[in-house]
This record gives sequence, structure tokens and C-alpha cells, in this order.
Amino acid sequence: MAVKQLLAAVAVVAALGGCTRVGKDYTSRMEARQQDYAAAAGTPVNNFHYFSLWSWEPLSNQQLAVYTRSNEAWLLDLDGSCRNLEFTNHISLTSSASEVSVKFDRVLTGPGDAPCFIKQIRPVDLKKLNAPQEGKPREVEEAPRPAK
Repeated sequence: MAVKQLLAAVAVVAALGGCTRVGKDYTSRMEARQQDYAAAAGTPVNNFHYFSLWSWEPLSNQQLAVYTRSNEAWLLDLDGSCRNLEFTNHISLTSSASEVSVKFDRVLTGPGDAPCFIKQIRPVDLKKLNAPQEGKPREVEEAPRPAK
């Protein structure tokens, strides 16, 4: 019986170790993506034209990129922490007369969640954002298979 308990404990520790590594990988990917967007973002603007949300990418609970067209993106910094932004399946933006404005409009993540006010808006230069990825070899992590 003690051997089974020991094996179970070893399995739990190994699983938790794997989760920690996955968490670190996720965090480093998110930080790299934040840096990519920050480098491609222009000077702050007060508002942007908004007819529909083409796509969006959460960068943290305080920042996200929204695409209003396939070739037009905006980096939004939010006032405070936007609960569930990194994990929600949908968002919406408030707007007035087809304009999303700083300190007035909000990001909505779902029913029951508090709205997140937009603190800053910066246009994203998509050519600059995608430039580092072009011609760059894809990183692949290699590891030998365990022996059976």
C-alpha cells in the first residue's frame, strides 16, 4: 500500500511541475506579445472609428488589441484590471456615433463583470507588428522521447 501512495505522490509532483512550466511558457509568450504590440503602437489618440469588431487579442487583464478591419488594429490600455479578459470567449465595445473614445467608452467581457474603461488608445502599425516574424525561423522545442 505504501508503494502505491508513494507512486501517487510522485505522479502529483510531476504533474504540478509540468503545470508550472506551462504557466511560465504562457507568461513569457504573453510578455513577448505585449512587447511586440508596444513596439508597433503609435502615439496615443483620443478615439477611433468603430463599425464592427473584426477580431481581438487579449494581452493581459489591462491591455488588449482590437481589430476593426483585417488591416486596422488598436492597442487599448484599460483603467484597472478587466476581470476575465484573458479567458473570456467574447467582448464588446461601447461607442457613441461610431466612435470609441478614451475615458468614456468601455470594454465589456460578459454579464456580471464590471465594464473596463479605456484609459489609452494607440494605433498599431501591422506591418511593423508582423515584420519581426517574417524571415524568422520558427522556434521548436525538442526533447527526446522517454525510453520504454
